[in-house]
Amino acid sequence: MKARRNKKQVPSFRKLLKTSKVKLENKLKNKQFKQQSTLKKYRKEQRKLRQAVKDAVSKKPIPLEDPKKKRPGKRIEREEEEEEEALPLDMMDEDDLQLMKDLGQRASFLTRDLSSSEPVHARKRKHEHVIDKYEKIPRTLQTAPEKELIHLLPIKDKSGIIPQTREKPVIDNNQDEEDQEEMEPEEEIIEEPIKELTLEEHLIERKKKLQEKKMRIAALASAILSDPESNIKKLKELRSMLMEQDPDVAVTVRKLVIVSLMELFKDITPSYKIRPLTEAEKSTKIRKETQKLREFEEGLVSQYKFYLENLEQIVKDWKQRKLKKSNVVSLKAYKGLAEVAVKSLCELLVALPHFNFHNNIIVLIVPLMNDMSKLISEMCCEAVKKLFKQDKLGQASLGVIKVISGFVKGRNYEVRPEMLKTFLCLRIKEVEVKKDTEDINKQKKFMTFKEKRKTLSRMQRKWKKAEEKLERELREAEASESTEKKLKLHTETLNIVFVTYFRILKKAQRSPLLPAVLEGLAKFAHLINVEFFDDLLVVLHSLIESGDLSYQESLHCVQTAFHVLSGQGDVLNIDPMKFYTHLYKTLFKLHAGATNEGVEIVLQCLDVMLTKRRKQVSQQRALAFVKRLCTLALHVLPNSSIGILATNRTLMHTFPKTDLLFDNESQGSGVFLPELDEPEYCNAQNTALWELHALRRHYHPIVQRFAAHLIAGAPSEGSEALKPELSRRSPAELFEAYSMAAMTFNPPVESSNSKRKDKVLQGDSFLSEEISQLIKRHCSEVATQSPLDFTKYLEASVRLPTEAKLEVSDQRRMLPSGLD
Repeated sequence: MKARRNKKQVPSFRKLLKTSKVKLENKLKNKQFKQQSTLKKYRKEQRKLRQAVKDAVSKKPIPLEDPKKKRPGKRIEREEEEEEEALPLDMMDEDDLQLMKDLGQRASFLTRDLSSSEPVHARKRKHEHVIDKYEKIPRTLQTAPEKELIHLLPIKDKSGIIPQTREKPVIDNNQDEEDQEEMEPEEEIIEEPIKELTLEEHLIERKKKLQEKKMRIAALASAILSDPESNIKKLKELRSMLMEQDPDVAVTVRKLVIVSLMELFKDITPSYKIRPLTEAEKSTKIRKETQKLREFEEGLVSQYKFYLENLEQIVKDWKQRKLKKSNVVSLKAYKGLAEVAVKSLCELLVALPHFNFHNNIIVLIVPLMNDMSKLISEMCCEAVKKLFKQDKLGQASLGVIKVISGFVKGRNYEVRPEMLKTFLCLRIKEVEVKKDTEDINKQKKFMTFKEKRKTLSRMQRKWKKAEEKLERELREAEASESTEKKLKLHTETLNIVFVTYFRILKKAQRSPLLPAVLEGLAKFAHLINVEFFDDLLVVLHSLIESGDLSYQESLHCVQTAFHVLSGQGDVLNIDPMKFYTHLYKTLFKLHAGATNEGVEIVLQCLDVMLTKRRKQVSQQRALAFVKRLCTLALHVLPNSSIGILATNRTLMHTFPKTDLLFDNESQGSGVFLPELDEPEYCNAQNTALWELHALRRHYHPIVQRFAAHLIAGAPSEGSEALKPELSRRSPAELFEAYSMAAMTFNPPVESSNSKRKDKVLQGDSFLSEEISQLIKRHCSEVATQSPLDFTKYLEASVRLPTEAKLEVSDQRRMLPSGLD
């Protein structure tokens, strides 16, 4: 039998990754606590030992005497005999001699008289005078510096521990002071008071420190970038600056280091995933270049892992409002640090989707998409959208979708709608119809040996074999991903997306997530399995009829239903008349002001309902929609009017019989009923598009142009035909192009230009020639001094009313009597 190994098995790299972080933290804390307690215990014992030695050296106790003090002469003789019997002093070492002297000065258990039951110092205390304690200490002038003691291993006997010391011949006062500080760390020397700085001096000092730190960061970063393989160890040095302890610059330095490390990792990270080496690979001999590359990869992965852990800890401290013992960073500064950390995580999520620990970054980012802080939530959502848009294969998108789906389910669908709106950026529109993988990407089948033998000669078989081998090698070496793998990932991603959507439709119909769900279903409806179509249409119609939805949400329901029917739903014999009726009935509920967000959805619905399903739409229905859309164009903003008129133009081309609406004479029986909500029975053929004449006088020139174009019958050629930039755009594109969201008029208003631009009108140009000459003449006259005589003017003013009265009295005399 093999001997059982007691050695502890070294855990593998994968097992270390799987170990929970909490467990690792607990292990580290326990280890640190154990080390601290052991160190404290050792220091305490050393301190006691040194104190005992110090007391033994400074205080020399008198040896105990015989209790009865009889026959001192004999005692002296006995001592002399003992000295003679002892070893000669020249045969003893100096250290041993010193030790014997020290032990001789001590009272121990062996020097006591066991016949006496009295205390050792009882007789001595009777004869001693009452003396203060400080008088017992001998007064010695320290002429020479004390020798430093070397503490040896102590001896333990029945009385206790007997310390062993030895003098050190080298004298060093500074070393002695340092040793004294180590022995007594608790008794700190009173520090000199710190000089108080003014605010200006403090700011200058902070600026100086910050500049030094910046230069240090720049030097390390440039060294790493210049030669990453040789200077990979400097990453650790740069990462250590994340623990900056100077309270003046701690927050700023940490932010700078976070951003610098993020940019460094983006630059020096290879374009492949680094896997751990196997035991066989570690044991094999390799070249120096390969060994250097391996060391670089191992160092890069470890430092990247520690960096991500630091960022995670910063975010956790901010979320838990946890203040560190060092108190270097305040709680207010934690938010700024956390924002920088989240920004760096988002950058790494987008820039390094292929590298190690990408799934760990996803697990960190997804919960922050639902954070209370709007800034952090938007930052994370934008990063996820960017990742979806640039992910061509779908591997990274699948990982994010899995985590988001689990998070939404775990929160019982109480999350921000922005989380589900990120699904709209998935690049799965490339797959038009969901088919079996074999139908989409059929693998090339090679001929079997029997088939070759029947059809080919020996030489042909040989050539065929070589050709097939070469083709297999080319396929293996092909860098681009196969369509089969891409489709498989997209199918799995869509399954998770639809499961999330259907759960919300089933369990949380009044949730604020419903608009995002309906919008997503409208986009990916053509990829839903045909088996779910009937149930999905029933659910959508019940949502509309419930009345709990907003206007925009009901429009999303209609849009989703027709997207379902326009894809694989063509094979189903379903007439969605109830959805046509709902849209026709609610067209006049569109907001006519600045918040005309629903117009774009309406234009998309009309395109799917009428244009793409032209064969299933009756003439009466088309006429009713054209008439109602023209009426609606009178009430909305210019960009909405342009989009609606462009839709009418498309309908006139799609349904040629709509030219009935340009004839004043009624067609058929009945009267047009504009208040009726059924497009099939409102008799729209008996009305005319009089709204177009009102739109010809619209203040917007593009609306005028479209109205004139429609009145002329929407011709493709001629004077009334539209320009290519208007005719080639879809209604939704025209709606966006002429939007007034930026509070600008499109096209810009032309300024009124005068005929003579070079001549500027001045004050004299507004006056006639006679007045201007009169003004010049008066201005050129020289003022003369003349006496001011107002009497002539006064006499003239008195004379005039008197003459007027005489003239009136004369006229009355001339009148016949009875008429005055």
